[in-house]
Amino acid sequence: MPNPTLREEVFNNLDNRPDSLGIEKSMTETGTLLKTLVLGALLTLSAFYTWYLVGSGFADKANLLMGTGAIGGFITVLVVCFAPKNKFLALTTSIYALFEGLFLGGISAMFNAAYPGIVTQAMIGTMLTIFGMYIAYSTKLIRMTDTFRKTIFIATFAVAGIYILQWILSFFHASIPQIFSNSPIGIGFSVIVCAIAAFNLIVDFDFIERFKGQAPDYMEWYGAFSLMVTIVWLYIEILKLLAKLNSRR
Repeated sequence: MPNPTLREEVFNNLDNRPDSLGIEKSMTETGTLLKTLVLGALLTLSAFYTWYLVGSGFADKANLLMGTGAIGGFITVLVVCFAPKNKFLALTTSIYALFEGLFLGGISAMFNAAYPGIVTQAMIGTMLTIFGMYIAYSTKLIRMTDTFRKTIFIATFAVAGIYILQWILSFFHASIPQIFSNSPIGIGFSVIVCAIAAFNLIVDFDFIERFKGQAPDYMEWYGAFSLMVTIVWLYIEILKLLAKLNSRR
C-alpha cells in the first residue's frame, strides 16, 4: 500500500474480528472520521503550544520540543505500526498526534515568521485538497484500480528514497541539485510530491471503506492514525511549496 501504515496484513492478521452475531462492534467509516477529528484536535492543541513558544521568543524551548516531537512521533509511528493491535490504539495514536503537533507547531511558526500568512494558506490548501480528493473518490471521478494503487506505491517510495538520499548527503554538506531549491525544477518537484501525497488520500479512503465491518471498532483509531500520517505529510509539502513560491518574490 502507498501509505505504509495501511498494510493489508495489519487487518488480515487480526485475531479479534467482529463476529456474525454482532457481539463485537465493527469498524465504520463514521467512527474512523470521528477519531480522525479527535487526533486532529490533539495535534492542533500541542501545535499551538510550540507556536506560542516561538512567537513569545522562547526559541530554545521550542526547538527542544520540536526535536522531541519529531523523534517521539517517529518512534510512536513504529510502535503503532508494528505492535499488536488492541484497545490501546486509542492511547498510542493520541500520543502520536501530540508529538506530531509539537513538531508541526514549531516549524509552522518558523515558516510563518519568514513568510507571514503562509501557514493559513497551507492549512486552507490542505483542507481543500482533502475535501476535493474525498469528492473525487466518493463520486468515482477517480477510480481505484490495482494499477493506480501500484503507481502511487512506487511514486511514494521514490519520494521517500529521494528524501533519504538528501538526508545522507547533508552529512557531507552536499545536496541533490535543484529539486530542493526555489528554481522552476524545485517548484515542479514540490508540485509533484503534493500531488502524490494527495493521491495517497484516495488510497487511504478506499482501504478504510473496504475494511469497514470487517475489523473490530478499535481499529478505527488505526485508520484515523493512517489518515493523519498522510494529512501531515500533505500539509508539510504544501507548506514547503508555498515557501519556495514566496521566496521568488
